[in-house]
Amino acid sequence: MRDVALVYTPRFNDYDLGPSHPLKPVRVVRTYELLRACGLLEGSNIQVAQPSAAAEDTLALVHTREYIEAVRAPSEGRTLRNPLKFGLGTVDNPIVDGMYEATAIVVGASVKAADLVLKGEASIAFNPGGGLHHGHRAKAAGFCVFNDVAVAIAHVLKECGEGVKVAYVDIDAHHGDGVQEAFYGRRDVLTISVHESGRYLFPGAGYVDEIGEGEGEGFSVNLPLSPYTNDDVYLWVFRETVVPLLEAFEPDFVCTQLGVDTHYQDPLTHMCLTTRGYIAVVEELAQRARQWIALGGGGYDVTVVPRAWTLAFAGMAGKEPPEHIPESEAKHYSHSEEPVSLHDEGGPVIDEDWARVAREFAEESVAAVKERVFPFHDLSSPDA
Repeated sequence: MRDVALVYTPRFNDYDLGPSHPLKPVRVVRTYELLRACGLLEGSNIQVAQPSAAAEDTLALVHTREYIEAVRAPSEGRTLRNPLKFGLGTVDNPIVDGMYEATAIVVGASVKAADLVLKGEASIAFNPGGGLHHGHRAKAAGFCVFNDVAVAIAHVLKECGEGVKVAYVDIDAHHGDGVQEAFYGRRDVLTISVHESGRYLFPGAGYVDEIGEGEGEGFSVNLPLSPYTNDDVYLWVFRETVVPLLEAFEPDFVCTQLGVDTHYQDPLTHMCLTTRGYIAVVEELAQRARQWIALGGGGYDVTVVPRAWTLAFAGMAGKEPPEHIPESEAKHYSHSEEPVSLHDEGGPVIDEDWARVAREFAEESVAAVKERVFPFHDLSSPDA
C-alpha cells in the first residue's frame, strides 16, 4: 500500500471567478467533503497536507516578473493599465478581488504536492485544486492565471538538478498548451496531452505535428480526439501511445493533470467518457507512476467532478470506495431519496455515424504519433 497525500485548504474556494463563471470552486470543496464522508482520508498511509501560497520567486520559475506584478496590482488596490495585454479582464479571466492570493495558493498547493513526493513523505500527492494548465508565461488564458502545473514541474527540475526526468500526462478535454509551451524545447520533460481536437474546442491547439523543437523535438506529444469519443476508444488510444511512451521514457517523476471534462455530461465539451472509463485511465497511470504528482483540472458539472476525483483518490490510496455516496453528501448529487451511486449509473447514447468518425479520428492520431514521435524513443513506427 502506497503512502498518499491529499493537499487541501478551504482557501481553494477563493479561486472564484464570479457567480456566472463555469469554473466553480465548490467542486473542489465537495471533493474533500466526499472523500472525508467516504472514510477515504483515514488510514496510516494517508495524510492531509495544508499548503501555503507560492512565493514570488517560485512563480518566477515560469512566469515573468512583469506578469506577476500585473496579477498582484488589483489585490493591492492599484489600477492595471492595459489588462488585456496580460489576458486579464476577459470573460474567461475576469479581474476579481483577491485574484493574486487565490491563484498563488493553488500554485503553492501543487508545489507542496511536489515537495511531499520529492522528500519521500508520499509516493503520490494529489492537489485537486490544481491543474491550471492554460496559464502562459506572461498571460492568463482559459480560466487559468498562474500555471501551477508548469511551476510544480519546474520546481522538481530545480530541486533535483541535472539528469532528472519528468513525464507530464494531461487527460483534460482541453489541450495542455501552457505546460507544453513551458517545456517545448526540453528533452528532460516529456509532455503528453490527450484531448478533444482544437478543431472543435479551446484553445485551438494540440495538433499531432506539435512535437517539440530543438533538443525537445520528439518530447511533446499530442493526441487530438473527435467529439463523442467513448471509453473504449479513449482507452485504446491511451494504451497504444501513452503507455509505451511512458515505459520508454522511464521518468523519475510523473505529473498528471486529471481534468474530468471528458465526461459525457460536461457542459463545455463534447467527449463521452464515463467515470468507469476515466478511472481505467487513472489506473493505467497508477501502474506506471512510482513518484506521482497528481493535480486536478477541468470539469464543469459539479455532480461529476467530486465523484470522479473521489474514485481516483481511492485508487491512489489502494482503498475500496463505497458503492453509494454517503447520505450526508447525497443531497448534492440527487434530489431523489434513492441511494446515489459513486460511479455513473448510466452512459452516453452515441449516434453510429459519430461513433465511426470518433474511431477513425483516433486511429489517425495514433498512427501520426507513432510515425512522428515513436522513433525519438526507440519505439517502432507503423512502417518499421
